[in-house]
Amino acid sequence: MKTDYLVVGSGLSALAFAALMARAGKRVVVLEAHYAAGGYGHTFSYTHGPDVYRFNAQLHYVWNCGAEDTVGRFLRKLGLEDEVTFERLDPNGFDRMRMPGHAIDIPNDWDLLASRLAEAFPRDVDRCRAFLCEVRALKREIDALPPAPRVLRMIPRLHRFRRLLRYRNATLQDVFDAFELPLEAQTLIALQWPDFLLPPGKLSFFAWVMLFTGYMGGAYYPTRHFEHVVEALVATIGGAGGEVRLNHRVTDFVVEGGRVSGVVAEEVDDDGIATGPVHELRGAEVVANMDPRRVGEMLGMERFSRKVRSQLTYEYSPSNFMAYCVVDGIDLRDHGFGRSNLFHSDEPDLNVAFQAMLERGDYSRPSFAVTVPTLLTDDRTDCPPGKQIVEFLTVADYERFKHLRFSKPRQYSVAKREIFDAILDVVEREYVPKLRNHIVFKMLGSPTTNERFVNSPRGNSYGSNMTPANMGAARLGWQSSVPGLYFCSATSGYAGFAGTIWTGSNLYGELTGDAFV
Repeated sequence: MKTDYLVVGSGLSALAFAALMARAGKRVVVLEAHYAAGGYGHTFSYTHGPDVYRFNAQLHYVWNCGAEDTVGRFLRKLGLEDEVTFERLDPNGFDRMRMPGHAIDIPNDWDLLASRLAEAFPRDVDRCRAFLCEVRALKREIDALPPAPRVLRMIPRLHRFRRLLRYRNATLQDVFDAFELPLEAQTLIALQWPDFLLPPGKLSFFAWVMLFTGYMGGAYYPTRHFEHVVEALVATIGGAGGEVRLNHRVTDFVVEGGRVSGVVAEEVDDDGIATGPVHELRGAEVVANMDPRRVGEMLGMERFSRKVRSQLTYEYSPSNFMAYCVVDGIDLRDHGFGRSNLFHSDEPDLNVAFQAMLERGDYSRPSFAVTVPTLLTDDRTDCPPGKQIVEFLTVADYERFKHLRFSKPRQYSVAKREIFDAILDVVEREYVPKLRNHIVFKMLGSPTTNERFVNSPRGNSYGSNMTPANMGAARLGWQSSVPGLYFCSATSGYAGFAGTIWTGSNLYGELTGDAFV
């Protein structure tokens, strides 16, 4: 049977696209090099004695999951709205922002947030309120953009988009400075930096506004964890006659008459080692969920238009350190944890903290995120009763860990433990005394871990870096300029759960005319 769409990679944008196309009656085959589907959304299990723990790769919570939001409409389109559901994080404080001397819980209420900032910074009430008003006004302009804006079409209405023009090259720090917010207020507002792996001085203001306002509309976590979300999409593809083939690594693209018509894929084992069989698969159209720049290098950059070649020169987002832990003999709810996440910085200036950790490997005053997935939902299939999974995330330099892993393996392990110990020192001092005594399992991941298990170049966490240069009108899109090939990834759309679901749904809409998001 002829394949209509051959999809390379099984990240969430690819699974979203493949599920929609399969349900629309198209023959779809998804190829994944890893032993599990889902990209950064995949789940891995670890058996420790009699216990089995399930960890979702990276730290995740999501937004745009309401019935009429992107994810809600997507699930309804697939008939999964009753199968895949979400739990809402605490509306009174889904994110707990902490730094020495200051603390704010971010609620799903703009007026309440403004009041909390006013209480924390009474001398700067007007500045804080004006900043929040500007954020909301910019979001309204973004929402008012036509589906596919064109310069000529927008000229008569440019006066409606003055903030889009004003901030098109702005970082979050630029806007903080423009409104003269005190440093401590900046830090509390921007402590979600692990959601971007960028500090205010480098982060696109547009990117920050989209995520922050998205979470303000509701922060969520899957009722049955992310494993169930991925499994439901894979089952939808299979149930509609499609396939998701794991352990198939694409090594080349087939080009005939200037058109991409297929791929060459080798079978690999769970460790990524080739096992011998090599297949040439054909598809009427090929959809690349893998890194677009890597696609360009495999095909040859000369095949792409000048515009796309320029778009493929993006900088990768930084990578991260991740600690997956299990605690026993303690209930983290007694220490303030529950349906919320914790963001902490010992250093009051996030730009300084980020630079110290990423560029110098200095975690003496760390900034990091903490989540307890076990407490984000009533589903307890992630670990045995009485135990809880807790995860920690911060930024880490790829080159440093790559060098250590391949040249000094013992020092590689030491470097991971040093970061972990620096974070635990703060957590025990500020939140959970003697936490170390209750950790019965830990697994530490580095940037090279990301590269190995998710095939992300340089271990990048979000594809292209979310700087103003990469988030503007010139951002790479789904059109590759090479016949027969389409891009569908965080880099050619948007990162994060809601962003990748939108990306896959948008490509489906562009190719079928059935635009529902």
